[in-house]
Amino acid sequence: MDTKAQEAGSFFEKYGTALAVLVGALIIGGAFAFGQGGDRADKAPEPVAVDIKDVKLDTGPYVGPKNAPVAIAVWFDYQCSFCKQFETTTLKEVMSTYGDKVRIVHKDFQFLGPASNDAAIYSRAVWEAYPDRWHEWYGGMFGSGEESTLNQAGMDALSTRLGFDVARINKLIADKRTDYQAAVDADRVEGQMFGINGTPGTIIGTTLISGAQPFANVKSLIDAELAK
Repeated sequence: MDTKAQEAGSFFEKYGTALAVLVGALIIGGAFAFGQGGDRADKAPEPVAVDIKDVKLDTGPYVGPKNAPVAIAVWFDYQCSFCKQFETTTLKEVMSTYGDKVRIVHKDFQFLGPASNDAAIYSRAVWEAYPDRWHEWYGGMFGSGEESTLNQAGMDALSTRLGFDVARINKLIADKRTDYQAAVDADRVEGQMFGINGTPGTIIGTTLISGAQPFANVKSLIDAELAK
């Protein structure tokens, strides 16, 4: 064995365990940095104080009574797999457990590409045309597990299956795209002001939770709000 190889072997004998521990800690730290999993933007936000009372709750789609005692704001991206997980597990259980006691406000944080933004624009038109059935459409976007809905043809097909007037929806998009885009952009800016830098990001009361948190974590926050 040459001198360089001997030196390398000696180095790893001395420091290999410490390096392994350090790398493991970094990996674990990264996993916990964004809760139970979530898609991130470029850099982590600085922690800020949040309060659901400061969130604009009437700028877009929501589910549940407008006067529900607990409001939940969720920033999401249509291409975010963790958003799908959160919607189809935790939020589904929230709605079945609490019913009219909660209002879930869906806020755009479309940062994973043009397809996400296009879906957000289409979503705004669906919300304007069919507010009482918007959540069916939203669920359809996440329901199949395929990305075929993340294009014009796919969204039109989904709307057709739901019995929506596709021509009406596309007319709204053509006429109001600028307004819809402004609303989508405003949601993301608002989220960033609250320290959200990825999806899903959720505010309940005075707590910001990141990632696809399990129902138990969300339940404790809702119960605390209902107890006030």
